Amino acid sequence: MSFVITAGSLNGMVGDFLFDERVRNERAELEKLGESAAPLFDRADTAALATLINEHDRDISGRLLVLDTAGKVHLDTAHELTGTLFESEEVDAIVRRGQSVSFGVHESETGRMVNSQGILFSANPSGSWSSYCSARLVSNDEVIGVLMLVSPVTDMMTGLFSFRRQMIVIFLLVAVCASAVGFLFASVLTRPVTDMTRVIQRMSKGNFKLRVPEKGSGEIRHLAVTFNSMSEKLEALDETRNQFVANASHELKTPLAAMKVLIESLIYQPDMDKALRTEFLQDVNKEIDRLSAIVSDLLTLVRMDAGSIQLHMETLCVGDLVEENAHRLNTMARKRNQTLTIDVQDECETTADRSKLNQVIYNLMENALKYTQDGGEVQVTLRRVGENAVLSVKDNGPGIPADAIPHLFERFYRVDKARSRETGGTGLGLSIVKQLLSLHGGSVRVESEEGKGSVFTAEIPIKKE
Repeated sequence: MSFVITAGSLNGMVGDFLFDERVRNERAELEKLGESAAPLFDRADTAALATLINEHDRDISGRLLVLDTAGKVHLDTAHELTGTLFESEEVDAIVRRGQSVSFGVHESETGRMVNSQGILFSANPSGSWSSYCSARLVSNDEVIGVLMLVSPVTDMMTGLFSFRRQMIVIFLLVAVCASAVGFLFASVLTRPVTDMTRVIQRMSKGNFKLRVPEKGSGEIRHLAVTFNSMSEKLEALDETRNQFVANASHELKTPLAAMKVLIESLIYQPDMDKALRTEFLQDVNKEIDRLSAIVSDLLTLVRMDAGSIQLHMETLCVGDLVEENAHRLNTMARKRNQTLTIDVQDECETTADRSKLNQVIYNLMENALKYTQDGGEVQVTLRRVGENAVLSVKDNGPGIPADAIPHLFERFYRVDKARSRETGGTGLGLSIVKQLLSLHGGSVRVESEEGKGSVFTAEIPIKKE
């Protein structure tokens, strides 16, 4: 479309140039002749006017007409139109619109007038053409007639039509070349996007292991790198989800299977000893508590993943929470002859969610007591370091293998699975601790060596309302 518009504009510009050139050449001569012919036409001196017109007709290529304001031809050097009415746009331009000079091109056979822009779309490029150039005849500042020069311009029009044909040929060649080059570049530029689309379609069916080639440079390569990064995260997320579902199913199935065995024993042994029955019921109750703890922890993690957990912030002292949880866990420590030592060096007043922060402290202290042998020692220290409250929970238990430390905060991960289940752990506590601290802008880390115990350190930003 842009090329068609350009071709039409160029054709019009060429036509305008040729027309203007023709007008400039004929206007001066016609106006000069009109000044001489006007007094003769006004006096109706037909003989003198005819002599004047015929003398100039021999010097120009065309025919001269003298018309009155009504359009009647009084003199025609070709002796064809004398005494007839001659209607044309050029006569109207002089008589009715007050122009001094007018110019137009007409098709000889039909008399149809065209402008420079219309030439490009003319239906008869092989016809003959004439130009009409008119000038006014003035007497006492009043138009009394029109002097018109009719000249053949077929050669000029043929040149314009030839130009039109050349423009069409050039347009077709450029269009074909542009289309070919455009398709080539489009295929090169869109191939990475097409490859990516195919990969996305296959990934939508559940295959997250696919990657796209990281070719080229610039935005396309950046898009491919970003897409592959997203694919890796989706693959990791899918594997984590599958592992999570498998672990959750296993963890939920274990207490259910244990309860089924215990309850079936109670059903099929109605004469069971009362003490044994009580023991079975207590075991069932423990399994229900364990199942409830797993479900509760799972719901907590789901809410945190969904971002639906809201923090109810209030001013509190972290030291008070440490003291409260130490009091709650003293009974567990005494049963196993463990020593629980609390050292609160700073109360660390801050703004936080009391219940969430309390859960963090309780989980860290309970884990230390659970996985420390009977008669062991757990030391809890709270101090202020810069703008953070730093809680350290140190034990002299069996320690953690180096290869297990990177996985310690993963969901359902256990270093010693058999021992963890004996202690009633769900494998979710440390994962919950990490996420709750993250919600408060804090963090948790662990240092451990087999046979030398472990140290869990939680950092909580101290914020003021």
